[in-house]
Amino acid sequence: MYSLIRRLLFLLPTETSHHLSLAAIKWLEKLGLSGLVAARTTSAKPVTVMGIEFPNRVGLAAGLDKNADYIEGLAALGFGFIEVGTVTPLPQDGNPQPRLFRLPAAGAIINRMGFNNYGVDHLVEQVRNTKYRGILGINIGKNKDTPAEKAVDDYLICMRKVYPHASYITVNLSSPNTPGLRDLQFGEPLEQLLSQLKNEQKRLTEEHGRYVPMAVKIAPDMAQDDIEQVAAVFVKLEIDGVIATNTTIERDKVSHLTHGQEAGGLSGAPLTLASTDVIRALAKALDGKLPIIGVGGIMAGEDAAEKIQAGAELVQIYSGFIYRGPELITEAIEVTP
Repeated sequence: MYSLIRRLLFLLPTETSHHLSLAAIKWLEKLGLSGLVAARTTSAKPVTVMGIEFPNRVGLAAGLDKNADYIEGLAALGFGFIEVGTVTPLPQDGNPQPRLFRLPAAGAIINRMGFNNYGVDHLVEQVRNTKYRGILGINIGKNKDTPAEKAVDDYLICMRKVYPHASYITVNLSSPNTPGLRDLQFGEPLEQLLSQLKNEQKRLTEEHGRYVPMAVKIAPDMAQDDIEQVAAVFVKLEIDGVIATNTTIERDKVSHLTHGQEAGGLSGAPLTLASTDVIRALAKALDGKLPIIGVGGIMAGEDAAEKIQAGAELVQIYSGFIYRGPELITEAIEVTP
């Protein structure tokens, strides 16, 4: 059934179909009809990662529900956890449209959304009002106009506001669509920023009487030395987890296709192997000292299984969900018990 729905949706402009799909998911849940399309499996087993018990290993990656407007509908589809955002301190429109492109021949998506969102206050209000009581990650970023040297201020604002409401917090340093953001992934800027966030995490733990783990989301476009260096920083600062990976700026596999050379981050099938390679290298560098959440190009259950085998403890899907629907959630759960 989803393949038919997808064909109809793909006839529409990309962002239009995106919003229509989310609205439909929301209303299915409100009408008690999510079971018609939800994942069906008896293979799910709880797993504890970052001190949190997840009902299954398969989550929704950040980016689909930027403002936490659709949590209940998405959760009803069978995900073990939901990650919302990326959210910034102030609302921002993101980049001009068109900024989201499908490449069906490659099972891929290119986006240059640019952290479009309604701001952290809106997201917090939505989370306060939701009936969802499952695992909720909140992905935080900086506003486009905030200079890199003041980026930590934006992350601190978001961390303070989402901390009471998040199961875990993801620090997004790897989107290619915010100028200068990826420069914060390396060396002294990375260590300084994360040191301040870890200090704030300790303070907030005392203030709220609960410890909320902090993960960092990294890019796939890293050399081996880069991976080893960021891993060393994560271990040194006792970061709670790492999400690998974000979208890629590489275009080798899609440059010949319509929209294949659009600016932005590429996700979907062309990212599968690169993301898994980063996970494998990261797992070796971390040596079990902190967990990895694997994301990038999970288009079939076997892709999720390969990321677990490479060293991830949880996985997240996004582009594969757009192309495959809830069937992919079932497949991924069944091969990652």
